[in-house]
Amino acid sequence: MELKNISQIEQATRFGQPEMFRFGVALLFVILIMLAAGMSLGDIPQNYMLITAAMVGGYMAMNIGANDVANNVGPAVGSKALTLTGAIAIAAICEAGGALIAGGDVVGTVKQGIIDPTLITDSDSFIWLMMAALLAGALWLNIATALGAPVSTTHSIVGGVLGAGVAAGGPGIANWGTMGQIAASWVISPLLGGVIAAGFLYLIKRTITYQEDMKAAAQRVVPVLVAAMAWAFATYLAMKGLKSVWKVEFGGAALLGLGFAALVYLVVRHLIDAAAGRLVGDKAGINRLFTVPLIFAAALLSFAHGANDVANAIGPLAAINDAVLHGGVATKASIPLWVMLVGAFGIAIGLALYGPKLIRTVGSEITELDQMRAYCIAMAAAITVILATQLGLPVSSTHIAVGAVFGVGFLREFLKASYSKMVAEVKAHHHGKDEAEVEAFLIEFRKASLANKALMLQQLKEHSARAELSKKERKGLKRVYKTELVKRSALMKIVAAWVITVPVSGLLAALLYFTIRGFMLP
Repeated sequence: MELKNISQIEQATRFGQPEMFRFGVALLFVILIMLAAGMSLGDIPQNYMLITAAMVGGYMAMNIGANDVANNVGPAVGSKALTLTGAIAIAAICEAGGALIAGGDVVGTVKQGIIDPTLITDSDSFIWLMMAALLAGALWLNIATALGAPVSTTHSIVGGVLGAGVAAGGPGIANWGTMGQIAASWVISPLLGGVIAAGFLYLIKRTITYQEDMKAAAQRVVPVLVAAMAWAFATYLAMKGLKSVWKVEFGGAALLGLGFAALVYLVVRHLIDAAAGRLVGDKAGINRLFTVPLIFAAALLSFAHGANDVANAIGPLAAINDAVLHGGVATKASIPLWVMLVGAFGIAIGLALYGPKLIRTVGSEITELDQMRAYCIAMAAAITVILATQLGLPVSSTHIAVGAVFGVGFLREFLKASYSKMVAEVKAHHHGKDEAEVEAFLIEFRKASLANKALMLQQLKEHSARAELSKKERKGLKRVYKTELVKRSALMKIVAAWVITVPVSGLLAALLYFTIRGFMLP
């Protein structure tokens, strides 16, 4: 074969080489799990079922890393506070650390009590049920990741347990009240996240970017905002990330967070005052002040996520391990070290191999993010979980984070439309005047604070008659007002994926349960 032809073949196959590499590494990880489990389990009864479950658990953990971790670091990457490589490295270390340090030594075998395990009296049926649920959740996450849709891993495993449970014990085994609460969280989570993120962004705009002297405003407000982030994340970490190693109520966690926030405020205020001479008083300069807080936020969110969501991968695996070793069905199961390692390393490997796609989706493909907007999303993620925990509301961290991204985007659309209307009103009142005069007024109008803008508009109304716009001109202005800063196709795809997560994973789990049962029965 000629050298030219060989070169053409290499060019044609180059696209598939990275994908084959990722697949190879993932497959190697699953094989290593099989070998390690086989050597450590020895000749215990039904060790083949436990080895298979360990492989499926590793597969599930990789899919959690590939899909769910994007919510923690995506906004920081999209805002350029972190590079993609740096974000993956920080998240992988913190996710694995959270799983191993604070993942707990006991886990509920049935997520959120959605079925009654005591109605499954046969340990073999319980093992098949958990195996089907785990595999169904992993398959759906894999599909969603391939489609570029961030979905809830908790809802994926909930759907799996529900579907396999109904297949094993009939509709009466399910707790339909709990399922109703989970369905409600499809609406509650993104709305709460979106409203809180939009609220913080509007606060930043009113107190900093809409001020005439942004530099002085930033010196006053940014230390308070960073201290608020420190309070939220210290409280969040104490309540959620460290709950397995240190039990603390909301009051204690909030006081701890408040003390830490006061310390952070003093440090940040000193640093900003010291750097005041070098601080650039424009939007780009103010954005840079949020870079370091965003890096810490990404790390802390990843740690808390690893501590909490590792249970989605290892909960069913720990249940299967307990059922195989003790021959019964338990509502709580201890977690052996090898099971925890499967979950921790699986999440880190899945993130490194397949995480970049979802990180880009969350960080840049829904709406444009800068550091201030990413700060608002991180705050929404922490505060919403704290509020939901205190109110007893079932929420999804994935839905919160993505809802916060949409909230920021839709607020920007609203503010842009409002500003366009104000500019149109200015031009209408200057109708027939010299163009240079109109432009000079607009330059002054843009530089003015929000209060001064309102005053300038009021003065215009008092000293000039409103110009009448033709029907064609009004339609043209409406088109300007409708400038879209949120990608609607991304919105529809993600919402559709959220709605079908539980039904699809449930159906897959039921089919897999009957398949496994068919293979295992004599």
